[in-house]
Amino acid sequence: MSEPSIPTGREEALRAIPRPDAEAPRALVLGATGYIGGRLVPRLRNAGYRVRVLARDAARIAAFEWGGDVEIVEGSADDPDAVAAAVRDVDVLYYLIHSMAAGADFEAADLRAARTVAGAAAEAGVGRIVYLGGLHPSTGDLSPHLRSRVQVGEEFLQSGVPTLVLQAGVVIGSGSASFEMIRHLTDVLPYMPAPKWVRNRIQPIAVRDVLHYLLGAARVASDVNRAVDIGGPDVLRYGQMMNGYAVEAGLRQRAIAALPVLTPGLASHWVNLVTPVPRAIARPLIASLQNECVMDDHKVDAIIPRPEGGLTPYRRAVALALGRVDADSIETSWQDSEIAQLPSDPLPSDPEWAGRTVFTDVRTAATSAPPERLWAVVAGIGGANGWYSSPVLWAIRGWMDRLVGGVGLRRGRRSRSRVAVGDAIDFWRVEAVEPGRLLRLRAEMKVPGLAWLDLRVAPDGTGSRYDQRAVFFPRGLAGRLYWLAVLPFHGFIFRGMANRITAAAEADVRTTHAELR
Repeated sequence: MSEPSIPTGREEALRAIPRPDAEAPRALVLGATGYIGGRLVPRLRNAGYRVRVLARDAARIAAFEWGGDVEIVEGSADDPDAVAAAVRDVDVLYYLIHSMAAGADFEAADLRAARTVAGAAAEAGVGRIVYLGGLHPSTGDLSPHLRSRVQVGEEFLQSGVPTLVLQAGVVIGSGSASFEMIRHLTDVLPYMPAPKWVRNRIQPIAVRDVLHYLLGAARVASDVNRAVDIGGPDVLRYGQMMNGYAVEAGLRQRAIAALPVLTPGLASHWVNLVTPVPRAIARPLIASLQNECVMDDHKVDAIIPRPEGGLTPYRRAVALALGRVDADSIETSWQDSEIAQLPSDPLPSDPEWAGRTVFTDVRTAATSAPPERLWAVVAGIGGANGWYSSPVLWAIRGWMDRLVGGVGLRRGRRSRSRVAVGDAIDFWRVEAVEPGRLLRLRAEMKVPGLAWLDLRVAPDGTGSRYDQRAVFFPRGLAGRLYWLAVLPFHGFIFRGMANRITAAAEADVRTTHAELR
């Protein structure tokens, strides 16, 4: 069996990759749709591995550029049958999942999933487990999420399967939740009242270096079974990280005042209001920053050689991240992660609505634009392109969502033109796509019920027809009152959407004709 090579930059990792030899080692990735996992998979493929992924929804995997090049097992990490099928004939297992945005019982959920995977891996004779944990001090109290990371790592180390736990701190890269929090806090606030943890020391690491260590972990000696710290070459205070970002972004350095009254809960509310990072993600990140996250030692160097040219300094990592801020070029983002622990059920078909309360708002509009032009407008909705109706009302709805801890409108979308199942679009999640025909969005805003928005395109004579349907399943009295409260605004919002979307498609056609003359 030939030794796989390790790819370096993004271009090399994502180039056309031949199918690995049937005897090549097989890697299983849990968390392939996440920020790190989505970047690791193509690099494993380029290194010569056959890649298998475990995912709740195969459609989400298929939406990635590399989705057709991997084997997919549908299921979750706490499903013994799915895990047993996934670990069969696996040489190295990457465990990149956690319950950061889950409910109060996330520690039990994390441990339950880890035990399921560890037991199945031992039973199947998996060659190695690689777990990406959290950098933490060796003494003192840990935040609940760091404590959970430690517990999961210990579960794997005691599994009987050789395990390497890589303990990383703040990851710097375009799309990383930690980096986006730094970016938006610094961009928005010339003066920042901050919790006292801004004075804590942190050892950030560039995402490219995290990927280097993850790839290298598959090749360590079979007797290695331990946890090691990984980090970049710089140890900084959080305030220094913000001002390092400011310098690289061409901004003036920010005045930062540490206030002892800002608890993690209050700070997460503050971050939720001024950045796109929702409170469900901001709170565990902030709670973890209460601990100083600095490497205790550099024992990893004896196991995995450093990258050629050395580890990436913090300012260099920021510069690289800022060079990739074009939405169409970001490989993965924290936006890819579901905010809820589990996705909602798919929108049921109409006959299944019998016997339950459902509210709908249906709009139809005809246009002379051909279907492909109308679809281009529909597929680009949200984010910088907006919602084609009452921007003030949409902005108010976004702020209302932020005030109650939701994701709001500032989350945007990763691409202005491409759309795929699992993508986040402001406070919606793409639940279904039929290119040229259907875009179904599921609400991730805070509402007392379940909500979807269906946008459909169909040929209509020489033009096309646009069908739009909002569906809301209320939860209790609060849900019914909510629908009645927003009903007066639907006439402005949804009617305006239908009219302006079709008008935008016609305007695109006129522009194209003018350019051809």
